[in-house]
Amino acid sequence: MISVIQRVTSAKVTVDAVDIGVIGTGIMALVGVEKPDTRQAAQRLLERILNYRIFADANDRMNLSLRDINGGLLLVPQFTLVADTQKGNRPSFASAAPPEQGRELFGYLQELAQATYPQVAFGQFGADMQVALVNNGPVTFTLRT
Repeated sequence: MISVIQRVTSAKVTVDAVDIGVIGTGIMALVGVEKPDTRQAAQRLLERILNYRIFADANDRMNLSLRDINGGLLLVPQFTLVADTQKGNRPSFASAAPPEQGRELFGYLQELAQATYPQVAFGQFGADMQVALVNNGPVTFTLRT
């Protein structure tokens, strides 16, 4: 699995003019699923997102995790993250998981997140989503499992 995480002061996902996922300070994570991905990859990705130290401590060093600051987590499925853009002018999605596998693994990630972390919100798999965020820093990292 691949995720682009962004440290945010706020983020939201809107579908059909309805805000379906909203957080304040925390992490917005775009999540892509590839063919070889498994439930173990989803577990490891969530663990990394929750524990990745990207928030400032008292010395203004990136030394605190999402758990440390009790921030919000917004997980957003994003198929295009897995695109191969190495050549040409059109992305290839050959490595992307089929929709059924992507839906199942993102659903599993949602279940895990809800059971593991109290402040979590989600985008909607397969929907036309509008995503708005205020990137704090900007701070953005790519995580891969």
